[in-house]
Amino acid sequence: MNMIYDCLIIGGGPAGLNAALVLGRARKNVLLIDEGRPRNRVTQETHGFLSRDGIKPSEFRRIALEQIRVYPTVNHVSDAAVSITGSDGDFQITTAQGEHYEGKKVLFAIGKKDIPLDINGLAEVYGKSAFVCPYCDGWELRDQPLVLIVNGAKALHLAKMISGWTSRFTICTNGPDELSDAEKEELKQHNVPIYDSPIRSIVSNEGYVQHVELEDGTRLPCTGIFFGPKLVIGSDLPQTIGCEMTEARTVVVDQFGKTNVPGIYSAGDAASEMYQAIMAASLGAIAGMSINGELLMANWQKASLQ
Repeated sequence: MNMIYDCLIIGGGPAGLNAALVLGRARKNVLLIDEGRPRNRVTQETHGFLSRDGIKPSEFRRIALEQIRVYPTVNHVSDAAVSITGSDGDFQITTAQGEHYEGKKVLFAIGKKDIPLDINGLAEVYGKSAFVCPYCDGWELRDQPLVLIVNGAKALHLAKMISGWTSRFTICTNGPDELSDAEKEELKQHNVPIYDSPIRSIVSNEGYVQHVELEDGTRLPCTGIFFGPKLVIGSDLPQTIGCEMTEARTVVVDQFGKTNVPGIYSAGDAASEMYQAIMAASLGAIAGMSINGELLMANWQKASLQ
């Protein structure tokens, strides 16, 4: 007879790992299913996480798994969940390796994935000198000349954000700009140059950008880049099981990580647009406590009827 886990956690980033820790300490039987390909694997360091500022993502994961293994009711398999069926109290997960698991609750901590941008040279610098979040990597590029690859209203927003770390930045829209006249005027007032020629290539040395070369021959010297990523959710399983999604393909949850499907929870980047490790871990902890609370109440009521 297959074991019925109290919770199946899909995804082993900070959200899934922290939820597993909370549930393990609550003596719940947990299975963490994770293929080991987190989005932040391209980065050199994780920042903004108190007591772990500057740690390598791989080291963060190693320590987390080491600590979780202390709790005997938490299990971990290196695999990818590919299908889900069932309902609250009786969910079934099938993996890429053909394994089948059953659980009373499911937590989707599947994160988001980058859609590769068609910019020559970006892949070589992503994670070393090109980033998406100034809160995560702005300090390392403080007071340095930067290029922001972004367009439309997001360009003005990112410019305002970056101004807290450096005043030496240029906007490259990588094609015809989508800025309104008011947005252009505001950027002009703050002496922010805007270039709308498409990018020919990002020139770098061992992952560190030297300049951005445009199709019209313009070279924009810089030591760092911030760009607007294009993201998709890490798995289609939430939608498959009926979870409500936003237009940005984020799982809709309440303050406790509950989705509209009874017994299904989501946490981390899959259920939030605050893409920071410490935020994901926090949301994972909240979901873990909520799942444990639901399981406890169900057991309490069951005992009352006996």
